[in-house]
Amino acid sequence: MPKFAHDAIVPDENSLQQKKHQVAGMFDQIAGRYDFLNGFLSIGIDKAWRKKAVDQLRASAPREILDVATGTGDMALLLWKRLRPQHVTGIDISEKMLAIGREKIRDKGLETSIELLSGDSERIKFSENSFDAVTVAFGVRNFEHLEQGLREMHRVLRPGGKLVVLEFSQPSLKIFRGLYRFYMGVVAPLIVQLFSKNKKAYQYLDKSARAFPEGAGFLNIMHEAGFTQTYLKTLSLGICTIYCGSK
Repeated sequence: MPKFAHDAIVPDENSLQQKKHQVAGMFDQIAGRYDFLNGFLSIGIDKAWRKKAVDQLRASAPREILDVATGTGDMALLLWKRLRPQHVTGIDISEKMLAIGREKIRDKGLETSIELLSGDSERIKFSENSFDAVTVAFGVRNFEHLEQGLREMHRVLRPGGKLVVLEFSQPSLKIFRGLYRFYMGVVAPLIVQLFSKNKKAYQYLDKSARAFPEGAGFLNIMHEAGFTQTYLKTLSLGICTIYCGSK
């Protein structure tokens, strides 16, 4: 049985596939429109959120970074641009998202600095103590087993290494929260229909974000997975939150 409510939220409730296979298929279907819709629906604010998340690693100056659920590689590219590490490795379960990310990297001539690989966040194919930092932007709510994914990220971190998670959350102000939920639950899916046939994908993303164990609850789960020195920073009146923890 799922340990957390969001673990059971799937793109298609009528499908017999595991959550991770459904999620991979969903992102394969929307890969071509993902970057455009992401920026359009967030009015470009997602770029500022990612920068703030990456800046949580400035003090530690990591040399080897793993970006989990890297998607089309925007976070991996930003990590390299702002931190200039020795190498960034991105992993994702959607091959079509990865293909778009690899094209971006080739266009910038960064093939030796950034590598995108097919990989499952709950079974990371790297040995213990492999990375100075691990990041995941808007991906943990798609994990089929949240705590297992966190334990895997803890395992591949080197002692003293840091995890930075960027994820949607629910605004604390009631009036703003109501407007936000209406936008994400009703308006956004309607907008998506103008550009993509996969309305269900964005309805799933909204449902999974609502069910996600945010705030102090998520910090507790990070602690259970082995992380210490955990803290969070809310962004844009609570629409998004940065969570950090160390090994």
